[in-house]
Amino acid sequence: MTETTPEQACPIAPVVDIVFSRWTTPILWALHEYGRQRFVELQRRITTITPKVLTQRLRQLERDGLVVRTYHAEVPPRVEYEISELGRSLGPLFASLSEWSGNLARVAAAREAYDERSSAR
Repeated sequence: MTETTPEQACPIAPVVDIVFSRWTTPILWALHEYGRQRFVELQRRITTITPKVLTQRLRQLERDGLVVRTYHAEVPPRVEYEISELGRSLGPLFASLSEWSGNLARVAAAREAYDERSSAR
């Protein structure tokens, strides 16, 4: 019997790892919604992210090709971030997820029912 890797068992696992890391979706959403932004603008929009984590996520998103970083050699230097074409291609996926979010009330009800059953044991 050959061993199956998680990627072979679930071919979307690498996509989930890239797209649904903790801060990826808020960053991509902000860049898509508001366009090109400087670091401090992103930080203001995503108020709960630390500067260190925002820096790490932006670097990873740039490495993955989902974000474009533009350095302007002026005084003072200016750096801007924008969503790339590859990042924009995730739009239909996010639209589907947004549509599915209509089920969150059902998820909350299922959790509540589960918790009630579990506490009765």
